[in-house]
Amino acid sequence: MDEKKWSPTMNRREFLRVLGAGIALTATGGLLEACTTPAQPAAMSKPTGKLSVYSALNETTNNEFVKAFQAAYPGVTVELLPLAAAGELQTRIRTEKNSPKCDVFVGGSSEFHDPLGKEGLLEAYKSPNAAALDAQFKEASGLWTGWYIGVFSFLYNTDRYAKEMANVKKPTTWDDLLDPVWKGKLAYPDPIKTGGGYIFIATQVFRFNKDEDKAMEFMKKLHANIGQYTGTSPQAIQLVGQGQFVGAVNWAHDILTAKSQGNPIDLVVPENTGFEVGGVSIVKGGPNTTAAKAFVDWVLTKEAGELNVKLSNRGSVRTDVPPAPGAPTLDKVKLVQYDRQWATDNKDRLLKKWQATVGV
Repeated sequence: MDEKKWSPTMNRREFLRVLGAGIALTATGGLLEACTTPAQPAAMSKPTGKLSVYSALNETTNNEFVKAFQAAYPGVTVELLPLAAAGELQTRIRTEKNSPKCDVFVGGSSEFHDPLGKEGLLEAYKSPNAAALDAQFKEASGLWTGWYIGVFSFLYNTDRYAKEMANVKKPTTWDDLLDPVWKGKLAYPDPIKTGGGYIFIATQVFRFNKDEDKAMEFMKKLHANIGQYTGTSPQAIQLVGQGQFVGAVNWAHDILTAKSQGNPIDLVVPENTGFEVGGVSIVKGGPNTTAAKAFVDWVLTKEAGELNVKLSNRGSVRTDVPPAPGAPTLDKVKLVQYDRQWATDNKDRLLKKWQATVGV
C-alpha cells in the first residue's frame, strides 16, 4: 500500500493529485464495465402501460389476441381500435402523423403497411422471432413483418345457387364470373377501402402478364355483374350468407370461418389467384414503443400463430404451424406470379385507373 497516500503529512497539492487519479480510475472502470456488459434487447425489458392497437382483424380474433397477449404481458393494457377495413386505418395513421396515437397496426395486407413505411410513419424493428421467416414475408429493414397468409377465393350461397343456378357451372376460373348469368348477383369488397378488393385487381394484372388494358377490360366486364361494393371484406361474406347475393370474391380463411358458423355458403378457389401477406408494424412516435415491440414479438410466436389459425383459418408464415383443416395452402393452389412490391408501388395508380375504367 502506498504509505504516501495515507500519510498525515501529505500536503494539499499531493492529496488533490491522488484524489483525481482515484476518480479517473473509478470512471474508467465504470466505462469498461459498461462496454463489457451486453445491451439488453428492447423486447427483454418488461413493457408496462397502455398499448394502442389499430386492428384490421375480426372481432373474435381481436378479443382472443388481446386476452392472450395481456396474459403474457400482464403489465400492459391494450386499447383497441378495430376496423375491418385496413385502408381506413392506414388513412387514420396518416392523419395522426404529427401526433401519433397508435402504437401498433396489425392485420391488413402488407400493401397497406409498406407505403406507411416509405412515408416515414413506421418504426423499423427486426423482431428476433422474424429471423427465420422467408424473405417474402417481411420488409428487409423491419418496417413491417408478415405473420399470416390469405388466399383469394370465391364463395357462393348454396341455397340460392341450388334454386337459381343449378345448371350453371361453378366457377373454376375468374373469367367464369363474367357470364351474364351472374349479373347483379355478385358482391365485391371495395378495392379503395379493402386489401382484398385491391389484391384481386392486382391479381388480374399479373394474370394478364402485366397487360393493364386487358386487366381493366376484365374488371369492366366484371363490374357489370357486381350488385354491390362493400365497405369491408367480411361484409361481402355476410351478405352472401344472408342470401342477398349469390356470390362474392373474398378470402378463403374468412369464407371457411363463416361456413363453420352455419352460414349456407361454400368455398371455391379459382385457378391463377393471388394471396396476401398480413402484416404487423409499429407506428413511429407512438405513445408506447417498448410495448409495441413486445406485441410484435408475441404476434410472431408459435403460440400466436396457432391461435390465429384456430380462430380465423388463416395460414401462418411459420413453418412449424400447421394449416387449418380444409384451408387452401400456397403449395396446393395455382397462383399468379404475384410481384408484391410492384403491386404495392403501383397501388394508387392502378386504383385510379380502375375507377376511371368502371366509372365509380
